[in-house]
Amino acid sequence: MEAKSIISALSALAQESRLATFRLLVETGSTGLQAGKIKRAAMSDQIPSRVFNVLVLCTHNSARSVMAEALLNTIGTPRFKAFSAGSYPSGKPNPFALEQVRALGYPTEMIRSKSWDEFAQPTSPQMDIIITVCDHAAGEACPIWPGHPATAHWGFPDPSDTAGGDDAKRAAFAKVCAAIRHRIQLLADLRDDQLAHLSLANELKRIAQTPAA
Repeated sequence: MEAKSIISALSALAQESRLATFRLLVETGSTGLQAGKIKRAAMSDQIPSRVFNVLVLCTHNSARSVMAEALLNTIGTPRFKAFSAGSYPSGKPNPFALEQVRALGYPTEMIRSKSWDEFAQPTSPQMDIIITVCDHAAGEACPIWPGHPATAHWGFPDPSDTAGGDDAKRAAFAKVCAAIRHRIQLLADLRDDQLAHLSLANELKRIAQTPAA
């Protein structure tokens, strides 16, 4: 290869995401790496231009919203920072929800049931996205959120309503957690241009219309 061609090829790697992708391909060698994994791994190697704050709401903030918080903070790092709250918080996360959080490797001590009023204060973190995950919370009068965040409703059945013993309840929570994970992954995979304010509401609506599992 001519020196000029070599210099040109090496110059292309000066861009951070290209260098990260090249490094991944070298590390995996002949086994290769799926395109989706390359994208996510390369993105996690970069410092994001900004972090998107996401508040997930449910009436009692004990099951669906806490699982969504843990999922986004696990899958969406470092581009997303998730919080959760409720209109009438129970004060205690559901133990079956905590099982799902623990299975993600997310610290359960980070999870607590709290009022959405905590995030409506002038000193609260400003949210970019508000997502309701239960129909009751979606129909309630919400506080005035600072910064006019994009909003979306992603409804999921309440696993806490499951009848039967622990095995039936555990299976219901696992099923709902998997459904939430599917949409959280779609959010985490959005490109920067799709997260721009004018496009974000449409993307959130599109994800809401995607089958949950």
